[in-house]
Amino acid sequence: MKTFDVQSVGIDRPFEDVFGFIADPANLPKWTHAFKSADAMSAELVTPNGAVPIKLETSTHDAIGTIDWQMTFPDGSVGAAYSRVTPDGAGRSIYSFVLMAPPVPLEALEGALSAQMDILARELTGLKALLEA
Repeated sequence: MKTFDVQSVGIDRPFEDVFGFIADPANLPKWTHAFKSADAMSAELVTPNGAVPIKLETSTHDAIGTIDWQMTFPDGSVGAAYSRVTPDGAGRSIYSFVLMAPPVPLEALEGALSAQMDILARELTGLKALLEA
């Protein structure tokens, strides 16, 4: 059973611009559908039943381009997302994202990951459009 997915997008913006935008958790609601709000310590996730507060930890390392998130949910379960911005010549970057399966029961895992893969593809397309505008 697949427990992860890796997707990437080329962005016609310099590394510093792309990294700076993605590394700021306050920008998550601008390019993801999952976040209603976010800051350096917490976030509100959008769910079918309304917003859910979570603890959000963002770990960044600009020298190597990594931006990772750890999300702690109200029930104590923890989810993670891993990403990297890579320079691609002058004025271009590649953003790659490792989508991990959400912290759900095993029987729901395959459907949940598949749905999140589709959402991520749309979000990366939107991120590219936002940063290239």
